[in-house]
Amino acid sequence: FRSFGPCALTIGNFDGTHLAHQALFHEVALIARARGWEPAALTFDPHPAYVVAPDRAPKRITGFDQRAAVMEACGLAKVLILPFTPDLARVSPEDFVTEILVKTLNTRAIVVGDNFRFGHKHAGDMHLLAELGLRLGFSTHIEPAIRSRYGVISSTLVREAVFAGKMAMARRLLGRPYALTGPVVPGHGIGSKQTVPTLNIEPATEVLPPDGVYISHTRDLHVPRAWNSITNIGLRPTFNGDRRTIETFLLDPFDGVTPASIEVQLLRRVRDEIRFPSPEALK
Repeated sequence: FRSFGPCALTIGNFDGTHLAHQALFHEVALIARARGWEPAALTFDPHPAYVVAPDRAPKRITGFDQRAAVMEACGLAKVLILPFTPDLARVSPEDFVTEILVKTLNTRAIVVGDNFRFGHKHAGDMHLLAELGLRLGFSTHIEPAIRSRYGVISSTLVREAVFAGKMAMARRLLGRPYALTGPVVPGHGIGSKQTVPTLNIEPATEVLPPDGVYISHTRDLHVPRAWNSITNIGLRPTFNGDRRTIETFLLDPFDGVTPASIEVQLLRRVRDEIRFPSPEALK
């Protein structure tokens, strides 16, 4: 970690990397550029709740690749993913700041939201952080909550929007369309034989919208190519499916090899799944 700092740092789980998270990233980048430091983020894997309160652990919105891409777009140069273990959960707020943030990461400025908590049993808050900053030589920057027409922007609000199928609401909270990313996996081969070829994805997220049909936009994660698309999430009732799948039909011409991994942006929900009388009627 000797090359990590000196840095301006923000700390959090950043699941969803929504607009409130992005405001923190931009502020870190601004401070770091002005002083010649590294703009950085510290996050955790797994989410601390999986260790300290697994029955209340939230479902994951975005994988770390998605989070890192948003961080980079907002100007951050480094992200440290710290394994969250029972031992780390027992570290006091003072030791967390002194040993990890200051001595290990050489942090010179910390940017967090006004609800930031840290250390054993969440005993540390923004007031303690500011006090430690004065003692240990880093500046503390507290950012207020960011509100939207739906209330204070948070990962919880994003989950609620997606679970309800409100893709426009999710887009406004995230500042971008809600997207599923992951490897393309084999399907049952029914589409290519009886209806239309589809790409089947195994997403990194645990947060899926309701079953149904969605207007979508799909892009290859490895080659610069993208397509307008229609995506079906559900059990494929026309074919008596017994396992939830995510199938994307590309509306634009498809040339070349099948993508290894894709991002499927879900733009708008069209309808529920329908059991058609035959594959031909579905087509």
